[in-house]
Amino acid sequence: MAAQVQQSAVGSVHDAQDSVRDREISVEQEHLDRVYRRLEEKIHDAEFLLSDAAKRGQVGTPGALAERDAQVYRAGIHLNRLNNEFEDFLFGRIDLLLGKDGKKGPDGAYTSVEPAEGAVRDDGTADIAETLHIGRIGVLDEDYAPLVIDWRAPAAAPFYRATPVQPGRVVRRRVIRSKGRRVLGVEDDLMRPELTARLDGRELPVIGDGALMAALGQARSHTMRDIVSSIQAEQDLVVRAPAASVTYVEGGPGTGKTAVALHRAAYLLYQDRRRYAGGILIVSPTPLLVAYTEGVLPSLGEEGQVAIRAIGSLVDGVEATLYDSPAVARAKGSYRMLKVLRKAARGALELGPAAPAGRAAPDEDGEQRPVTGPPARLRVVAFGRRLELEADELERIRRTALSGTAPVNLLRPRARRLLLDALWARSGAAARHADPELAAELRASFDEDVTTEDAFITFLDAWWPELTPKAVLAAMADEKRLGRWARRILNPGEVRKVARSLKRDGHSVHDIAVLDELQAILGAPHRPRKKRELDPLDQLTGLEELMPVREETQRERAERLAQERTEYAHVIVDEAQDLTPMQWRMVGRRGRHATWTVVGDPAQSSWSDPDEAAEARDEALGTRPRRRFQLTVNYRNPSEIAELAAKVLALAMPGSEAPRAVRSTGVEPRFVSTGAGPDTAVRESLGQTVRAEAGRLLGLVDGTVGVVVAMNRREEARRWLAGLGDRVVALGSLEAKGLEYDATVVVSPAEIADESPAGLRVLYVALTRATQQLTVVSGERDEPDAAGVPDLLRD
Repeated sequence: MAAQVQQSAVGSVHDAQDSVRDREISVEQEHLDRVYRRLEEKIHDAEFLLSDAAKRGQVGTPGALAERDAQVYRAGIHLNRLNNEFEDFLFGRIDLLLGKDGKKGPDGAYTSVEPAEGAVRDDGTADIAETLHIGRIGVLDEDYAPLVIDWRAPAAAPFYRATPVQPGRVVRRRVIRSKGRRVLGVEDDLMRPELTARLDGRELPVIGDGALMAALGQARSHTMRDIVSSIQAEQDLVVRAPAASVTYVEGGPGTGKTAVALHRAAYLLYQDRRRYAGGILIVSPTPLLVAYTEGVLPSLGEEGQVAIRAIGSLVDGVEATLYDSPAVARAKGSYRMLKVLRKAARGALELGPAAPAGRAAPDEDGEQRPVTGPPARLRVVAFGRRLELEADELERIRRTALSGTAPVNLLRPRARRLLLDALWARSGAAARHADPELAAELRASFDEDVTTEDAFITFLDAWWPELTPKAVLAAMADEKRLGRWARRILNPGEVRKVARSLKRDGHSVHDIAVLDELQAILGAPHRPRKKRELDPLDQLTGLEELMPVREETQRERAERLAQERTEYAHVIVDEAQDLTPMQWRMVGRRGRHATWTVVGDPAQSSWSDPDEAAEARDEALGTRPRRRFQLTVNYRNPSEIAELAAKVLALAMPGSEAPRAVRSTGVEPRFVSTGAGPDTAVRESLGQTVRAEAGRLLGLVDGTVGVVVAMNRREEARRWLAGLGDRVVALGSLEAKGLEYDATVVVSPAEIADESPAGLRVLYVALTRATQQLTVVSGERDEPDAAGVPDLLRD
């Protein structure tokens, strides 16, 4: 009976989602079109005021000139703001019950927070009394009614503060994704799923996960209502948890970890905007999850406070486009790599300013330089004498300089001083004057003579070049050289594989953490600040002085601040269980003084040594107090899929408890196997089977179909699916993390499980991506039984 109730509550949620979604997008598009028409009117008005102000200046009286200047200033500022905020500024909506009072604020919205008595009828129905759209600036229509509420205004507070436990007047919160003048999508959160709310006489539609919550909340079962209350309560505790510490959020697939973390970011920023003006950084494991995250959480205004970055794009100017093999990933990601990098940074000095053989290094102008070693002799002329330092003395000076603890590039001034000391001693000039003042003057003159000589400058640049992380990484691509630096740290097989991986064009996600570590080891050489060029506009007077010049746009400012910011006030790490020790060091450098929200599930970890990663995580988080929360309810995966995945969890992490699934669709997972035979035949048969199953699922669900394969089959799988359309996507096993699809095809569980030491946990993730239907296709290594069930998924 309970299963029937669950099916009746949820089974129809997805049937008409596309048509409802399209209709709701059209509704928001119509409103956005109206907003843009109003903005164009306001821009026209501002331009008219500027023109009118110029005419007033022709009167010539002091009063008219003062009035003109004030009008120009106000109109110009208003025009600039309108133009700069003109794109991508509408991102939210809230639908509200009738409030306790009828007072309107200056933005035209009612200021009441709590609903009026009688706003909810005894039969559990209610009417939506007010709808507010939230954006970057406020816009009023011709009758001064709000078209858009400024996100900083008091009336917008419920958009950020309302939760299902404390909803206030909010029934539905909607995130609107737009690009320019086009609405791309909507995603709803239902604050009062127990209500049947009506808007303009029609039942309030709900899109996304909110639709599922609505179905669960309205089910005619006390059990289902208790489940909804449980979901709301445990998520609300996380969203509102105090931020002056580290907040751990753990939970299995489908428990809403990512969504809770994003709402927490919005809540914290709105609660204490001044404190978090230093920025909130959200780190996601893959670019695909970043795209999803950006659709849920807007950047929240002109300061660019929220930066959403994939772990492979945390270093500015570099983007991860490659994947390493499991063996290479383990080597690059472990603490052992830190020792290798420290030796490589110092060893790279011995190579001179160029790259290793076969890989010329660009100079400051981008030109390729030939491969040369460091000079073995220093020759200069000072006080009329030729002075020389030979290779053995230069090597001693280098070792002495490197005994310091500063970053390698910052040790260059120390090396320069030691060279001058050695040349001074070689000159014998120190014995010429007993008077300390005369001796000091002579030494200063000597240093000036030597350091301005071209021979010394050229030698220093070649003998102690300014190293860059990319140059050191390129030097590590030489297997023999890397073998010397990694002796007794990496085994010969690891050295060979790492060196070969560094010869590829492009960088892997693990290379990004290595580059960031090298930047910390090398340090940025000191650069004198350039004098600010005088802006010709600084000298303008009169009307031109009051006319505002073009200001940077919303997006330009956000991008500039993101590039300039190296540390943040709050850091949210999503899917934290996947971070390697080196990646934790990289993220930790961006949150030295931050508070943290760390979201993850140990059972889904793809890193092979969780204990080593936990040590690095604790080092990054420091001594801040910890607060832990556990999410226990899986409200996305149907129980049929969750039960199958739990079999793999029992193998991957014996004793772990999976989150309890709260719904059933009555559709069991489907198992399909390919026949045995030669490799080529099996491969072709596998591709044909996967394509057929993907096509079948496209006909059964209205949404997306994800095909998850082992990482080395990604390109092959894309070829299998060519021509099936945009609703189907091929994913490597590590790319599926954090994503969900209406239906999923998991290809060859044995291949996924065997591709790394953490393969069983990766397979567990792959099996929990589907919200409706799952097909498992067995490959050559899966040993399916007569029913097609592979060995790993049998009882």
